[in-house]
Amino acid sequence: MAIRLGLSLPQARQYDIGRDVPDVARTAERIGYESLWVYERALFPEPATQGLYGIEGLPWPDMYRGVPEPLVTLTLAVTATERARLGTSVLVAPLHGPFQLAKALATLDAASGGRVVAGFGTGWSLDEYAAAGVAPFEERGRVLDEVIDVCRAVWGQDPVAYEGRITRIAPAVVGPKPARPIPILVPGNSRKAMTRLVDRADGWMPIAMGAEQLTAQWRQLQDLAAEHGRTHPIETVVRVNAQYSPKAYDGADRSAFQGSVAQIVEDLAAHAVDGLDTFFFELQGQARDAQELKDVAAEVYEAVRAAGL
Repeated sequence: MAIRLGLSLPQARQYDIGRDVPDVARTAERIGYESLWVYERALFPEPATQGLYGIEGLPWPDMYRGVPEPLVTLTLAVTATERARLGTSVLVAPLHGPFQLAKALATLDAASGGRVVAGFGTGWSLDEYAAAGVAPFEERGRVLDEVIDVCRAVWGQDPVAYEGRITRIAPAVVGPKPARPIPILVPGNSRKAMTRLVDRADGWMPIAMGAEQLTAQWRQLQDLAAEHGRTHPIETVVRVNAQYSPKAYDGADRSAFQGSVAQIVEDLAAHAVDGLDTFFFELQGQARDAQELKDVAAEVYEAVRAAGL
C-alpha cells in the first residue's frame, strides 16, 4: 500500500493567511496530499527568556514570530477542501480551556464532514503557559490528561457530565457532535509519555529524525502496548521537517530529510517501516511564498510516487 502523504499549511510570516491557506490547501489536495497540518506557537518572547525547547542558549527560529492560531487556520482550509484530513501537530492542549477546546474541535469536525485529527502535546514554553493562564507549567501532564477526558465526554452521548480538577460540566446537552469519533494522537518519547499514549490516545505522532531511532521507538511503543494489554491498533502520523535544496547535500554529516528531493525520497523510504505508513512534510519555512511552497510540494509528491512509495 502506498504511503499516505500530508503537507503542513502555511503559517509563517511570509504568507498571507487569509489568501494563502485556502490556496495551498486546495492545491495540495489536488496534487494528491491526503492530509493537511498546522502547529501551535502562541507567542515569541523578546527578549528571549528561555531557549528553544527549553534548551539554554538555543534561539527560537524567526518563523515562530506571529504564528496564526491553529484551529482558525484549519477552519480556513475546511471549505477549500473536500477530502483531506485536517490535523494539528501539535496543538499545545494545556494552553486551552478543556471544554472550549473540545467544543471547537467538535464543531470543526462537524463542519468538515469528519476530517479532523487532534494531535495534542504538552509544549515546553514557560511564557506560553503564563500567558494562557489555564494551568501552571508544572501541571501540564495532568492537564493534558483532563483535556483528553473532557474531549471524550463532550464528543460522546448527551447528557454530558464531567467532574475534574479544572473542568466541571453539569449534566447538559453539548453540540454539535463530531461527525465521527475524532482520533487523538500524541507524541511519545519518554516512558511516561508512551504510557499515556497507550492508555489514553488513539495514535502516535513522532518526528522523523533518523530511521534507526524511529524504528526503535516504534518497537518500544508496540512492546509497551502489548504489556498493557492494548488490543486496538495505534494510528501513526510521522512529521518530516524537511530542509529542501535544489542540489544534493554531500558528506556523511547530512541530517535526515536534508538535501535534494531525491535524498528526501530516499530518507522517506528508509523511515517507512511496517506500521508507519502516514507521513507529512513541513516545507513552509524555506519557501519564499505560497507559489514556491506549492511548487516544491508538487515536486516532492511526484518524486515519492515515482519511487513507488
